Amino acid sequence: MTLILWAAIGYLLGSIPFGLVITRALGLGDLRQIGSGNIGATNVLRTGNKGAALATLLLDSGKGAIAVLLARWLAGPEAALFAGAAAFLGHLFPVWLGFKGGKGVATFLGTLLALDWRVCLAACAIWLVTAALLRISSLSALVAAAIAPIVALWLDGWPLALTTALMSVLIYIRHHANIARLIAGTEPRIGKKG
Repeated sequence: MTLILWAAIGYLLGSIPFGLVITRALGLGDLRQIGSGNIGATNVLRTGNKGAALATLLLDSGKGAIAVLLARWLAGPEAALFAGAAAFLGHLFPVWLGFKGGKGVATFLGTLLALDWRVCLAACAIWLVTAALLRISSLSALVAAAIAPIVALWLDGWPLALTTALMSVLIYIRHHANIARLIAGTEPRIGKKG
């Protein structure tokens, strides 16, 4: 029952659509009608408001981290894994938006940061190196997501590795359109317009 409770709390935290809330509060319109229609920081950036995009990035990361830290503090490490995974699911499939949420990269990283900062640091480093070499944000996220479970297994063990692998698979599913564009060679590069 404790694990179910923390999964529910994590899901509710994760399902807060900060990108949508911020853009509406700033009068930037309905984020779902802008750019890709995604509720994450990358699409908020398409409004031209860098501050709003940064706030979305930090809050989307933070909700995963907060779910993990609260659960660990009040119920232990196993509850932290459940809360973190559920927060990630909440971001991808928020009940408030008809289960149509973001792609999950920021929440993935925030969750990893709280579960094991070393795994998060490795994932961020992989993203940065891939982005510097290939200049494609989505590909960088996909490479980082693919390698993160291996790093988690090496540094932390099977429970975190399995949780990270679950989140990574969902990141790939949510990036299906990006993957199609990568295969077709039409995915935009960092710093270049559409």
